[in-house]
Amino acid sequence: MERYRDYHRRSLADRDAFWREKAALIDWQTPFTATLDYSRPPFARWFVGGRTNLCHNAVDRHLAERGTQDALVYRSTETGQTARYTYRDLHREVNACAAMLRAQGVGKGDRVLIYMPMVPEAVFAMLACARLGAIHSVVFGGFAAASLALRIDDARPKVMVTADAGMRGGKPVPYKHLVDEACRVATHPPAHVIIVDRGLDRDMPRTAGRDLDWASLHARHVGAEVACEWVESSEPSYILYTSGTTGKPKGVQRDTGGHAVALITSMRDIFCVQPGETMFTTSDIGWVVGHSYIVYGPLLNGSTTIMYEGLPIRPDPAIWWQIVEETKAKTMFSSPTAIRVLKKQDPAFMRRHDLSSLRYLFLAGEPLDEPTARWVFDALGVAVVDNYWQTESGWPILAAHPGIEDTPRKFGSPSFPAAGYDVQLLKEGTGEPVATGEKGVVALQPPLPPGCLTTVWGDDARFVRTYFETFPGKLVYSTFDWATRDADGYYFVLGRTDDVINVAGHRLGTREIEEAVQAHPGIAEVAVVGVGDAVKGQVPMAFAVVKDPSRLASAEGVAAVRQEVMDTVDRELGAIARPAMVHFVSLLPKTRSGKLLRRSIQALAEGRDPGDLTTIEDPSALEQIRRALASP
Repeated sequence: MERYRDYHRRSLADRDAFWREKAALIDWQTPFTATLDYSRPPFARWFVGGRTNLCHNAVDRHLAERGTQDALVYRSTETGQTARYTYRDLHREVNACAAMLRAQGVGKGDRVLIYMPMVPEAVFAMLACARLGAIHSVVFGGFAAASLALRIDDARPKVMVTADAGMRGGKPVPYKHLVDEACRVATHPPAHVIIVDRGLDRDMPRTAGRDLDWASLHARHVGAEVACEWVESSEPSYILYTSGTTGKPKGVQRDTGGHAVALITSMRDIFCVQPGETMFTTSDIGWVVGHSYIVYGPLLNGSTTIMYEGLPIRPDPAIWWQIVEETKAKTMFSSPTAIRVLKKQDPAFMRRHDLSSLRYLFLAGEPLDEPTARWVFDALGVAVVDNYWQTESGWPILAAHPGIEDTPRKFGSPSFPAAGYDVQLLKEGTGEPVATGEKGVVALQPPLPPGCLTTVWGDDARFVRTYFETFPGKLVYSTFDWATRDADGYYFVLGRTDDVINVAGHRLGTREIEEAVQAHPGIAEVAVVGVGDAVKGQVPMAFAVVKDPSRLASAEGVAAVRQEVMDTVDRELGAIARPAMVHFVSLLPKTRSGKLLRRSIQALAEGRDPGDLTTIEDPSALEQIRRALASP
């Protein structure tokens, strides 16, 4: 593994030369004067003084050589729609959208909130923001109005872009009423809401003066040409909210130059996609994988990207492989959850289509178990590459690097650190290094490499407090994930150390779900924990204390209150955060100082030893948890 080891060693020991070479992969209007400014730890500024533009690098610079090449291939098995956009088509659509936004007063530094299903207009809007030097904040369409309002008030967007509805499982999922409610309760609602009307919600209300029709605006601005706004490398490109251990989500802030350099580096060194080749990423633009490897990574690289709206099993479980055959995709990026869903189907679907173009299947989002990895490797006969990263990092922290060296891979391991990541495994509490094979917290020695978050939007103090104060006396970034490292240097990620759970690759804060449950007027107290699940990795499970125990006197009463709680979470956060089960108890296990024993509750729910209980206030509380878990 000498080539990989030399590559990674150089990325740390000779940062300046290494990243200066990688920076040559993108266009700079003004050259940078310094590769790294780390004069204010832990804040890092990459490619200082350099001026660039993400949209220019993702679209404009490819026009001369790749104008007629497909840039974006769209496929919806929900609506039956398909579309292909060459780089020239994409340039036209993004310019029109940029003109639409500019007409509403959007300029450099302004925020635009994008609350959209998987439709091409979402990509146009993201790139149009980048063209204008505006900052986009994409919110996953599964979030409810209250969650959307929180993000509106934090980002304070000038404009929101949305749609009448999405589609899932053949059924419309209305968006606009959620937007209206979010704007009603938000303190700082946007001045204008641009709506892509897909014809899925005939009863969609419109607010005069605020709501604008995408099609009408597009007709007015089609053919417009909007110059790229060149911005300094460290200026923010986007905000993406992620759950934390407190109820308020964190706005991960990404820079511009470092973001572009990191993604194009990863496309070649990790994902092995060259300009002109096709990448199929099955994520959603509402999550970081969609930002990095549906939109920006492939387009920065001059590749073709696929945008898919639909489920992996509709119209049948061969749909993804049909898309691979039709587009000649070389690299595919999905999640262990999706593969576990396909694993339940007839294996003949995995062999129905010609997959000779496909060389790599990358999987990330939650720990990849060995049986799933082996099954998909045997079913497809292509290289399965585990990789590990976070919303905060924006690109892989741990991964094999087949573009550098095709190192042996071990099932269940995301292999080794990516360029620029100084990865350490530290003991919880003390911060001391762990021994080989011993469990430790995955930590990163700063400066963080290009592409990682630069701060929390509007809150530098929270950035430092959240990520760099886990280990007393040490300024290191904590991922809040457990892992081990074997004698060969391979990492094995085990799961979270904090109160964030990973549901099918989507991070949800237990505190957020607890606050949503307690929005039900009849709930006095609740604890939510993440419990292992064979398909999704983890699911939330709630243990609640009701104010009026008489409501639980019958099985019907229990079922009614349980459904009310589920409906409350749907309304407050969205169906993605709905607990898999709500159990009712009369008290929750706590320490004598009042701290909830979440880890003990989680252990019981997973059939494990609850651990040291010497500080528990009332041992009968745990017995109630056991009885609740044993009941139907």
